[in-house]
Amino acid sequence: MKSSRRNFLTSAAAGISSTSIIATLGKFNHVQAGQVSKSDKASPYGEIKPTRDLTTGLPLLKLPEGFSYQTYGWTGQTMSDGKKTPGGHDGTGVINDENGILTLCRNHELGGLKKTFADDKNTYNPQAPGGTTHVTFDSGSGKFIGSSASLSGTIRNCAGGVTPWGSWLTCEETLNGPESTSDPQFAKTHGWIFEVPTNGQGNPNPIKAMGRFVHEAVAVDPETSVVYETEDRGTSGLYRFTPNTKEKLHDGGTLEMLRVPGHPDLSKDVKPGAIFGDLEWVKIDDPELAHTPMTDNSLGVYIQGRKKGGTNFNRLEGIWYYGGSMFFDSTSGGNARAGQIWELNLAENTLRLVFESPSKQVLNMPDNLAVSARGGIIICEDCGITTVQTPKGLKRYFPRLHALSPEGEIHLFAENNAVIEKMGDFRGSEWTGANFSPDGKWLFANIQTPGFTVAITGPWKKGCL
Repeated sequence: MKSSRRNFLTSAAAGISSTSIIATLGKFNHVQAGQVSKSDKASPYGEIKPTRDLTTGLPLLKLPEGFSYQTYGWTGQTMSDGKKTPGGHDGTGVINDENGILTLCRNHELGGLKKTFADDKNTYNPQAPGGTTHVTFDSGSGKFIGSSASLSGTIRNCAGGVTPWGSWLTCEETLNGPESTSDPQFAKTHGWIFEVPTNGQGNPNPIKAMGRFVHEAVAVDPETSVVYETEDRGTSGLYRFTPNTKEKLHDGGTLEMLRVPGHPDLSKDVKPGAIFGDLEWVKIDDPELAHTPMTDNSLGVYIQGRKKGGTNFNRLEGIWYYGGSMFFDSTSGGNARAGQIWELNLAENTLRLVFESPSKQVLNMPDNLAVSARGGIIICEDCGITTVQTPKGLKRYFPRLHALSPEGEIHLFAENNAVIEKMGDFRGSEWTGANFSPDGKWLFANIQTPGFTVAITGPWKKGCL
């Protein structure tokens, strides 16, 4: 792996000075984000409008003036290895930069009893259709180069995360297995994390020490190789996995759940800007326990942590490492149940509520997120079509991308506008997999249904992205 790629993953600030990183984090540390006044300001990028895809000519997205995009990897499109592109595009990340040739790993959140799409050597369960594909992109010419299957035989690969050593951790958002009573019964257990290296030869062996639960996303501390994991269910915890050997997760390790002393539940009634210190982590004694005894409730890991004082959140989803902190979101958290954005400062051992959405009109159900080189957070919505009452009457919102600045201001950046003749209206489909190229020039993301990947570029310097 090129050193430039490692530096990018370590600081998430390629081309930005260390002084500016500190200044940016300082702003996050001293604002009371989430105030309504902070959400009413006009976006520095300007109003969004229907913008035509450079690949198909269709106005699939709404973007600000000056931004352009191209689509690639549509569901069913033939990949470079001759296989068909799977659907259910989800979490995505850049895992390698070889002189501007980027390798992205992309999840496919598919379920049901269906055939694997990868080769046998890269398949965990032959009767499971989820997994990952590799996508290559030339950041210099701005062109997609190719794609191929890299792992399959898994189910509901929702999100995941990049590692500093150049791989992708893909997470199963399910606990289906032989013991399931209401879902399809699989011959093998599911609910695991798998690792996919840059070379596209995904390891079909799950990392069981990282826990069996309803996984969403992960982020890695580049200094320690500790992996922070989110759990996507109404009662959920934040976990960390400390590996026995740095950069070698299959060697085993210890799984723990976050405990915020005196605060057993942070899913609501928290003031934006609130700081919690003296954080603790409680050990999960049996990471492979899927359910509490005599049930199929998917709470085996969670209950172990709660019994030791672990703190509850409401649907933890996206998580991203940036400059010594883990930024993560609670999809249904907050008093409006419209979402919270949190910062876990690793050095200070503190947890801060960076932003809470005051209404679904401002931000509704944040999902995948990523931090740009300028310190802004790009946030994907997973909310379907949202109808809200405004002073001007009822207004419909389709899933959007938002930019959250270090000053706590949230701005609309993009909206799904995918209506395709003879195929249907897909404007209610979620955004997934938002992440930036190491040089900050390209934003990659997906529209999950009908399933395609976009590369967006434009005048990023006008705002925080």
